[in-house]
Amino acid sequence: MRIRFAAMVFTSAILRRRAVVAGFQVAAGPSSARTTRSISRSAPLSAAAEGGGGRSSAAVADKDLLTKTADGRPQKSKPTALDTNPPKGTRDFYPPDMRLRTWLFDKWRSVASLYGFSEYDAPVLESEDLYTRKAGEEVTQQLYNFVDKGDRPVALRPEMTPSLARMVMAKRGGLTLPLKWFSLPQCWRYERMTRGRRREHYQWNMDVWGVKGIEAEAELLSAMVTFFGDVGLTSEDVGIKVNSRGVIGEVLTELGVPEEKFAATCVLVDKLEKVPLDAIQGDLEELGLERSTIEKLTSVLTNTSIESISAVLPPDSEAVRQLKRLLDLCDAYGIGDWVTFDASVVRGLAYYTGIVFEAFDRKGVLRAIAGGGRYDKLLETFGGDPTPAAGFGFGDAVIVELLKERGVLPSFEGSGFDSVVFAMNEDLYGVAVEVASKLRRAGQTVDLILENKKTKWVFKHASRNEAKYCVIVAGNEYENGEVSVKDLAVGEQKAVKIDELEDWAKGVAG
Repeated sequence: MRIRFAAMVFTSAILRRRAVVAGFQVAAGPSSARTTRSISRSAPLSAAAEGGGGRSSAAVADKDLLTKTADGRPQKSKPTALDTNPPKGTRDFYPPDMRLRTWLFDKWRSVASLYGFSEYDAPVLESEDLYTRKAGEEVTQQLYNFVDKGDRPVALRPEMTPSLARMVMAKRGGLTLPLKWFSLPQCWRYERMTRGRRREHYQWNMDVWGVKGIEAEAELLSAMVTFFGDVGLTSEDVGIKVNSRGVIGEVLTELGVPEEKFAATCVLVDKLEKVPLDAIQGDLEELGLERSTIEKLTSVLTNTSIESISAVLPPDSEAVRQLKRLLDLCDAYGIGDWVTFDASVVRGLAYYTGIVFEAFDRKGVLRAIAGGGRYDKLLETFGGDPTPAAGFGFGDAVIVELLKERGVLPSFEGSGFDSVVFAMNEDLYGVAVEVASKLRRAGQTVDLILENKKTKWVFKHASRNEAKYCVIVAGNEYENGEVSVKDLAVGEQKAVKIDELEDWAKGVAG
């Protein structure tokens, strides 16, 4: 009897197992059944190996099961809080910031247009070797560079001039010289941040290619001064120091330094404004320069008049002749009170070959505002033909700080809409849409209130955004075919026929 009972239990268990498997295969479909069989054949029998004698379920094998469930329900991990700060050294541009940036760019574009320059642009991502010209230049140590997925070394541009040179070379002889081009690129440098110095900035670049004479530099300096005047600065706020790499070259020749070391020496001398002589001693030794050579050079570079520098240079100095010509042209442009000679201005880029200049805060609160010079040999370093060129770079961060410092930066908190239009009730919203459309066709900037708001809120919103007019669509006025228009500057309110709104808008625009 016991044997028969045991057989019945065993048979019942087999039937139940087959029913479960069959049910799973029906629910999952043929593909899942095949997968199930495959997994069953290949899965490691970890439980058997440990003496369990059968397959181990994932739930049983998971030792952390209790930490993942509560009351039988899976636990959701809390998402990591988002860091809302932009990467260090970079900026977000909220609407007021964008209004400031647009205002500044418009000023730059306006001046460039006055001087007959054409705008161009280039990719922010360039080949790394475009910037690794000379060892020792700070720019080569400050690159945001990486190897892309095509195994190409690339970098975010730290300056625009090499990209311009690449573009000129790409056209070979297809461009008619002289070129007068400008750009407003975003540039990236991983450097120590100070007031007015970030790791990304926008820069106004103006360049003249194909003009050998000093006239190119004079035109560039005049454009720079025109901008300063346009934003409310005077020659008491800003000065422009000028010098020539030729001065340094002639002094180095007198000191017996080979010409091939001139550019690297200039890069080191430029660093002396920021660090003591001891800090660059190792670099000097690499160049084979004696400390005494640099000391003699720096003593010469303390000269601040053409007469004093002429006394230590050869009588027929080409550098002195160019500097005198430049200062004469600055007087002709009417900017002589902005420009001063200073032999200490060197500029840190190795590609400069002649006149160099730097705009500075006369109060000495801020670092260099802008800088540039002549770079006749840059194209040669890329394998191109010798081409005379001069230009400057003018960053956005320092000039904004200077304008704040002098109290001449306009406010950009408000959007400055011409009109805010709103309906007193929902039934009149369609009329408000019609009114806003008429004003926009007339050229006004219009903020149409899209929700049902209280009148007090609307007027506060209009004031906060520095709107000029508030146009109210109300029941009584609409029955007469009119809207109420309030001049927010003087507080006066009047009725204007809806059919005459476009004429009104053109009239108040002057």
